[in-house]
Amino acid sequence: MRKFGRIRGRRKSFTKTLANNLILKERIQTTEARAKELRPKVEKLVTLAKKQNLASLRLLLSRLPKDSASKLYYDIAPRYKDRAGGYLRILKTAERRKRDAARQAVIEFV
Repeated sequence: MRKFGRIRGRRKSFTKTLANNLILKERIQTTEARAKELRPKVEKLVTLAKKQNLASLRLLLSRLPKDSASKLYYDIAPRYKDRAGGYLRILKTAERRKRDAARQAVIEFV
């Protein structure tokens, strides 16, 4: 588990915000480490949303903001109803962040 230099509560909030941005925009550019940490979390949320029942919707609402939970449940999850997994793709880019030379990557829905 990557800590990103944050304590537990701030790290949880940080990953929740990253997941929210990814779901709303469907494609974000971030560091490679952040993308690798985010991928399994969002894929589990998509699997939960694929069940399409009230319990899964309420669980999504408890784990994500309302707008991203509803987009995931109503728009994104139905696209992957026949797919067994692997909903996200990480594309590593050649550029590095100027300030600390961190590797950059694009994470997007397949």
